[in-house]
Amino acid sequence: MSQKILLIEDEAKLAGSIQQGLFEAGFEAAIAATGQEGKDMFYATEYDLAIIDLNLPFISGYDLIKFFRFKNKYVPIIIITALNQTDHKLKGFDLGADDYLVKPFEFKELLARINALLRRADMTHTLQEDKKITVSNLELNLESKEATRDGKNIPLTAKEFLLLEYLLRNKNKVVSKEEIALNVWEIDFDPQTNVIEVYINYLRRKIDRDFTPKLIHTKSGMGYMLKADE
Repeated sequence: MSQKILLIEDEAKLAGSIQQGLFEAGFEAAIAATGQEGKDMFYATEYDLAIIDLNLPFISGYDLIKFFRFKNKYVPIIIITALNQTDHKLKGFDLGADDYLVKPFEFKELLARINALLRRADMTHTLQEDKKITVSNLELNLESKEATRDGKNIPLTAKEFLLLEYLLRNKNKVVSKEEIALNVWEIDFDPQTNVIEVYINYLRRKIDRDFTPKLIHTKSGMGYMLKADE
């Protein structure tokens, strides 16, 4: 059965081009031209992935991401937009988006990101072992998507959760910014952006600031390591 993708884009020519490319790649692709139409379609049908423009009539892309995450915590969401500032990216990721593609882009790049996110979603749904990852007094529950430290629940955004999961899966190992960009954001590392540093700081405030031992360590010139600093 073909996987279903919802494309919410008010530029008709671009939407039609993406839809045609998705059809040729073997997907079912539905188009919504406004935020309200996209919300109604998402609530009426179960989609495997959503592609959302930020500047939409009636309901913004940011608000759609919030609505979609309320209904479905796990469906992959890709933002496509002409807005390229770091603040726009961070807001989208904070609300629960999984990826961010700046217009103009080549369809093959969008398709590669779609396939990567769908593979990850399939792995999440079929994973039967390693439902919990721990280090020291920190526990990450991969089923409930919850993090706890000393038994205290720590609320995380979708991107924070993925970053922490990657660090935990590589605990006691130094991971570079390039590795984090590829495995968490699934993009090549851009040395001009500070998104990774920003998210590392988000995690430090949530899981390290009020707890001991400290877990997230910076290795100057190399990257980051998660380990118990007993």
